[in-house]
Amino acid sequence: MPAQEIKSVVIAGGGTAGWMAAAAIAKVMGPRLSITLVESDEIGIIGVGEATIPSIALYNDLLRLDENDFLRQTQGTFKLGIEFVNWYEPGHRYMHAFGAIGKDLAYIPFHHYWLQEVLQGRGESLWHYSLNWMAAHQDRFARLERIADTPLPGVIYAFHFDASLYAAYLRRLAQQMGVRRVEGMIAEVLQNPESGDVSALRLKDGREISGELFIDCTGFRGLLIERTLKVGYDDWTPWLPVDRALAIPTERVGPLTPYTRSTALEAGWQWRIPLQHRTGNGHVYSSAFVDDDRAAELLIANLDSRPLADPRPIRFVTGRRRQLWSHNVVCLGLASGFLEPLESTAIHLIQANIQRLVLLFPHHGDCDHRRAQFNQAAAAEYEYVRDFIILHYYLNNRVGERFWDECRHMSVPDSLTHKIELFRETGGIFPTMYDLFHLTSWLQVMWGQGVRPRGAHPFVQTVAPHDRVEYLKNIRDLIAQAASELPLHDEFIARHCRAPAPAAAVT
Repeated sequence: MPAQEIKSVVIAGGGTAGWMAAAAIAKVMGPRLSITLVESDEIGIIGVGEATIPSIALYNDLLRLDENDFLRQTQGTFKLGIEFVNWYEPGHRYMHAFGAIGKDLAYIPFHHYWLQEVLQGRGESLWHYSLNWMAAHQDRFARLERIADTPLPGVIYAFHFDASLYAAYLRRLAQQMGVRRVEGMIAEVLQNPESGDVSALRLKDGREISGELFIDCTGFRGLLIERTLKVGYDDWTPWLPVDRALAIPTERVGPLTPYTRSTALEAGWQWRIPLQHRTGNGHVYSSAFVDDDRAAELLIANLDSRPLADPRPIRFVTGRRRQLWSHNVVCLGLASGFLEPLESTAIHLIQANIQRLVLLFPHHGDCDHRRAQFNQAAAAEYEYVRDFIILHYYLNNRVGERFWDECRHMSVPDSLTHKIELFRETGGIFPTMYDLFHLTSWLQVMWGQGVRPRGAHPFVQTVAPHDRVEYLKNIRDLIAQAASELPLHDEFIARHCRAPAPAAAVT
């Protein structure tokens, strides 16, 4: 990379990743950078519906989005968590709800006080201490920062939205901020023969788009980061064996549930994402255990409304690029790797790497140490997300089913084994700096997948048993009351952010 001030950024590929990067960099860097995005209308985007996690609020705040307008423009709904059906065993369900569970007391996490009661044969369900779960269970939603007259936090939420509409929405914003869009198919990636840096993109019509820093958003192909720079790919299939998906939209179903649903099937799982104009569905599965025809049959059999199109196939290899920043190329989205959408992390990983790039931006070509820091942090975050997803497969009790038996007996990363054993020992959960998922996330999934600690933290016994019981009851009652006073999700959307009816049926 040249050792002068960088003034031009070229983004290869549009879609969610490309336009998220374009909008964010244009907002932060302003007129000091020339930003060009190259995309072709001939290449479709993978996403058919997106479910997000609460960190998307940071991105929206950066762009100063009007949240209601954003939801209207993308046919969006609100999301309070993810319901997991049949994952531990058939007939069992639990939720990974966003937000707090209970209220910590005297440096000790809340769940230890609850766990002490459970170990003594008392206590309510863990989720009765989650406002998000209580609201989701009743299909209720409102923006609520705090439960009135209490120290308890309010509703923490994310969104569901149409991925193609989201990309179009960000495209309009980015172009208003000066991003130049070039329509064209990339035919060749040109490199500096001495440094190996990418110097330009040559399009099929012969035009050349030159730049100093390139962002690869070309999807699974990774035209710059892999086909040109050949950084290599870490294949995580031994831990995450699903390798195919079928996606299909169906008619809208009411009421609009304020959560994503993931239902385990014989060799994978099915998603359900409720949008204002339709429902997004898909079946993620392992081709080693079920063929494509059977996968389609299972998907269709588990739909709750009329299909609006035929199932669309997607093939992938779970894993990540060994370097997400090489030479003068940073990759984002599917170009950087693929982690199945089980915990709705795709948008977050794009967002997190955009944030890293902004913080470590090589303004004067001062790149080596910044690039190393970027790659280290990005790799760590990918691996923490990987471990969290493996957790769902590994901790199952679906005995006698070939796919699930193999998942239960696989050898998992030592980092994950350590977390499980800490929790099993005394309920200890200790997320690290790069861990996207906080204590309450690990708590809900480990408990929901059947891990039971042998004891709680001994310090909880310094609180008298009667006071512990009263403390738990007060929190439970406050949360139940607050949830019951929220409006229905459908009503909230109708009042604040109802989208206009789509012009034509989705195909």
